[in-house]
Amino acid sequence: MVSDDYHCFSKKLGVIQILWFPVTLLCAFSLSTSDALTKKALAARHNEYLTAWVRLLLMLPFLIALLLYVPVPQLAPEFVPTILISLPLELLALILYFKALKLSPLSLTVPFLALTPVLLMVVPYLLLGETISLMGGVGIILIAAGSYTLKLHSLKSGLLEPFRAILRERGSLCMIGVAVLYSFTATLGKKAITCSSPLFYAGLYPILLFLCLTPLALWKGRHELKHLGGQQGLLRATMLPSLFSLGDTLFGVIALSLTNVAYMIAVKRLSLLMGIVYGHFLFREEGVRERLVGGGLMVAGVVLIVIKGR
Repeated sequence: MVSDDYHCFSKKLGVIQILWFPVTLLCAFSLSTSDALTKKALAARHNEYLTAWVRLLLMLPFLIALLLYVPVPQLAPEFVPTILISLPLELLALILYFKALKLSPLSLTVPFLALTPVLLMVVPYLLLGETISLMGGVGIILIAAGSYTLKLHSLKSGLLEPFRAILRERGSLCMIGVAVLYSFTATLGKKAITCSSPLFYAGLYPILLFLCLTPLALWKGRHELKHLGGQQGLLRATMLPSLFSLGDTLFGVIALSLTNVAYMIAVKRLSLLMGIVYGHFLFREEGVRERLVGGGLMVAGVVLIVIKGR
């Protein structure tokens, strides 16, 4: 006969597993808010390399405190090689991300991160052996299909014109590159978490990324270093983006530890819909209706994943 303790443990475990969805929503909100505030800083003609560096710099005290609080787990042998492979990919993705935010409208760049879940249908299978249900796969594809509608007004010039319009948008091309890189770094991140612990990884990984970015950022932004402080300086402009970026990191690794990597990234892509709204209200970006149609498709894909994908 199964004991009451076992039933109690199973119930608690079920509640913890369900938490992946609200935690991922918090991650999405933090990401979209950080992106919007970062774009505001970049719109003030701040250097994108230095902006990315300062955003990580302001996170350092919290990350170091987290590492001091969290016990060092027993690291699996695969941890260090996984980190070493992931860091250069993450660094390239970070640079392209900030260039995308600087070059193009928010509502035409961040939605292309929806391509990452599609790629995650393949990459986790190859690296981690994870599988995705049929309905989960349909939901992920539906999310990616929404990106097509971002240039829906170009459809009158031909069925392929929305894709051609995308290729003419430099920021969109940068973000597509980010989506490809993220399909690998997200999977490698999940592997690194399983080889260590979520909070240890959340504290250590951004610090290592900061160290890798430092020489490049200080060289590329050397002419702006003297303008870091002051009322209009980069430190002040990047303070809130850093805070929300920290939230994105912490909520992200916790969610990754609770669910399938593809489903977590797919739900996190609700930040794309939030980014479209931010773009309209903060930057007066046009075409919000057609971009919300794409966002609606993404939401439909998320609902399909949450209800049928597990």
